[in-house]
Amino acid sequence: MRFPNGWVGGSALVAGPVLVLVGTLLRSPFHFFFPDQLRAVAEHPALVRAAYTAFLAGNVVLWAAVAYLVQRIGVRRPGWATWAGVLVTVGLFERTFHAGADQAAFTAVEHLGVEGATELVASGYGELHLFSFLSFTIPFGWFVLAVASHLGGVLGKVRVVALATTGLLPLGVLKGTEVLSVVGTAGLCVALVPLGVRVIGQQRKPTRRTVLTAVPVALGLGALAVLSTLG
Repeated sequence: MRFPNGWVGGSALVAGPVLVLVGTLLRSPFHFFFPDQLRAVAEHPALVRAAYTAFLAGNVVLWAAVAYLVQRIGVRRPGWATWAGVLVTVGLFERTFHAGADQAAFTAVEHLGVEGATELVASGYGELHLFSFLSFTIPFGWFVLAVASHLGGVLGKVRVVALATTGLLPLGVLKGTEVLSVVGTAGLCVALVPLGVRVIGQQRKPTRRTVLTAVPVALGLGALAVLSTLG
């Protein structure tokens, strides 16, 4: 059995892009740069945190979507599939790293106020770290994946172009929404969601035993999630 399988991969192809688009749209009312984002989280904490959480969740789910897409590309173009998978996955890791910095900055707003948090973020914004040298993977990986999807015969020309627009999505810590953000995330949905729906539709219906097993497993995972917040 390959992992991710059709159920996981298909669901990720749908959920990942949608979550990223929702997060992008939720933070669209606020100006793009980090001082404005910090001011927004002080004035509209629930909305801004929901926006960043949705974007982060979508970013994490996308690893399975990309892995499944790469499997399909690899049938005809294994070399392109490998490079595309590596580059996009590293880019997803980097965005997850950025999300951790976003969360720390939001906490700083609570304890230091907007001005104190802005000063703190500004003082360390240009600090070098591992991902400073890998930022190119965030946009470049999507361009390579788009070409690989075309060469591998997985996506048609329109959806290949739509997938490539994901590389236009701005990167960095505490970045809000601009026109290219909406274009890139909408393009991601156009490229991947129809494929995900089709993949899910091709899967065998779960058996009664599978469903009965999934219920206690889901409840157990939910309990572990709650316990994880206490540590």
